[in-house]
Amino acid sequence: QVQLVESGGGPAQPGGSLRLSCVVSRSIARIVNVMWYRQPPGKQREWVATATIHGNRYYAGSVKGRFTISRDNAANTLTLQMDDLKVEDTAIYYCQVDDNGDNWGQGTQVTVSS
Repeated sequence: QVQLVESGGGPAQPGGSLRLSCVVSRSIARIVNVMWYRQPPGKQREWVATATIHGNRYYAGSVKGRFTISRDNAANTLTLQMDDLKVEDTAIYYCQVDDNGDNWGQGTQVTVSS
């Protein structure tokens, strides 16, 4: 199992931006998929975005066009650039990698409100 440490969350206004980061405790250079998930208040955790080792990027429909996932294999990090934030983006955001079972980090809280 790997350890995951998310950071970069905080308060934001609708239409604003935040950039989340995740540090992975081991090399991600050979991990096929790295992902971001989120858990809105009172709801189940949901998938947000995936970056593959092949350069493909996939997004949930609710964030497509507003969020950008990236990975830095040399630094063992992944990021999530979030633009044009909406109130419904309020959630705890988690990163994850393939084959890590049910091992999750602490997440980082994003709160979007006016």
